[in-house]
Amino acid sequence: MEEQKNNPLHGKTLEMILVQLVDFYGWEHLGYKININCFNNDPSIKSSLKFLRRTPWARKQVEDLYISTFAS
Repeated sequence: MEEQKNNPLHGKTLEMILVQLVDFYGWEHLGYKININCFNNDPSIKSSLKFLRRTPWARKQVEDLYISTFAS
């Protein structure tokens, strides 16, 4: 537990992170900040989660954006 004390993603699911980013930026601006098809073409939470769970580089970009947006 000590290791996670300063981890801003600790206790957050990918879905929670994505929903918060979409609420804050909206799909259009999120797709501009992270240019991936699941954000730009007919976006939905479900399809985005499916893509992000099997694409580590895209998930990292989403997590990094979350940290820079909400944890700084």
